[in-house]
Amino acid sequence: MWWHEILPGLAIMTVCLYIPGIATAQIQKFTNGGKEKRVVRAAYQWYLMERDKKVSGCNKHYVSKGLENIK
Repeated sequence: MWWHEILPGLAIMTVCLYIPGIATAQIQKFTNGGKEKRVVRAAYQWYLMERDKKVSGCNKHYVSKGLENIK
């Protein structure tokens, strides 16, 4: 058995492992209005997400507004 015979199987396994991650990111982007899901790992990130909810005007952190909404 030569080492190059394992390459097709390795390629198939790699693709099959990447598909769920890419699909999840794309589905979340589609459902959140074109933005990826935000993950809060620190208190400061939570503060920024809450700020974005207030600034958006519709109580959703993923809706972007410009400087005209900041009071």
